[in-house]
Amino acid sequence: MPGSAPSEPTGTAATVLFLKRRIRLGLRRSASSVLPALLMAICAVSAYYFSELVLGHQGPLFAATSAIIALGFSRDPRVRRVLEVGLGCTIGIALGDMLLHWLGSGIWQAALILFLSIVLARFLDSGAIFTTQLALQSLLVVLLPIPAGGPFTRSLDAVVGGCFALAATFLIPRDPRREPKDDLKEVLGELSLVLRECASALAYNDSTTAWHALVRARGQQPRIDAMRQGLRGSVEIARLSPLYRRHLQEVEGLAKLMVRVDYAMRSARVLARRLASVINNAALSEAGSMHLAEVMSETATAVDELGAALADTTSRITLSHARDSLADIAIRLHPATLEITRMEGETVVLLFRTLMVDLLEAAKMDPADIRSLLPAL
Repeated sequence: MPGSAPSEPTGTAATVLFLKRRIRLGLRRSASSVLPALLMAICAVSAYYFSELVLGHQGPLFAATSAIIALGFSRDPRVRRVLEVGLGCTIGIALGDMLLHWLGSGIWQAALILFLSIVLARFLDSGAIFTTQLALQSLLVVLLPIPAGGPFTRSLDAVVGGCFALAATFLIPRDPRREPKDDLKEVLGELSLVLRECASALAYNDSTTAWHALVRARGQQPRIDAMRQGLRGSVEIARLSPLYRRHLQEVEGLAKLMVRVDYAMRSARVLARRLASVINNAALSEAGSMHLAEVMSETATAVDELGAALADTTSRITLSHARDSLADIAIRLHPATLEITRMEGETVVLLFRTLMVDLLEAAKMDPADIRSLLPAL
């Protein structure tokens, strides 16, 4: 019918659309992983042949596997991964060899050694890689024949692989600034969408849309936590790599910015939750809803500008423009200015002011200047 909404694809069309989307995302991931994959392949093979040719070990598989694990695609700091791999292999082999000497070999001995290894690993460290390595090595000691050089040749192979991974991390590192900048832009883009949904909830007096904004904001927390973890690795690279040491201050600044953006997203969650209640209780006048929706929409645009500016720190004019846009909104955040009179509506304004403080600090404004901008209550 004319003017009717287009129907959603169903059946075969939906399957084809899903497959195309998956293929497109897969190709994008593969393209971005070419250089890291090449580095992992070279590093693993080099560690293997070093242990075989220089140390004289036969089939030093653990040298290659430990290098791959340490250089993996995890966001965990690589120095920590290297230490977890090396220590996990060493302790696991020592534990397995000791228990094998006491208990002998067999199925029930292997099960008991694996159980004790996992319990010990969780006691020593919370890292998943450390637990995996310790348990795996102790189990392999029981199941595999002892190599010609003794059980600890495998531990030495793991250390060799970790050292190769560490050298590759420091000498041929990824740019520690690029991923955090992309992360900041992505999270701020989601925050902008949260604010737009809140503005839409006010414009259409729809509390369901406010709940959708809350769900979106809550869904970002695991991603933000992973990004903050990844920034630890970026700071490690900038601090230890000769190639990027001059960027250490900038990377540390990005880590501080991510903290402020994390606070801003948390503030947005509280704001969206309160907004849903306010709409349900009809606590805002039509004029108050209109003004509040307007400032939220303007803030969403300013947040987009802020994300673009932080993704390109050389563009100082853009950052200044985003900061000025946020400041222009901040000076209007007073219930009387927004024609809001009831206490529940005033609470929304107060929560919005908290969010604005977080955003202005992310835009590198001095806290004293921020306090002077906000109108006195």
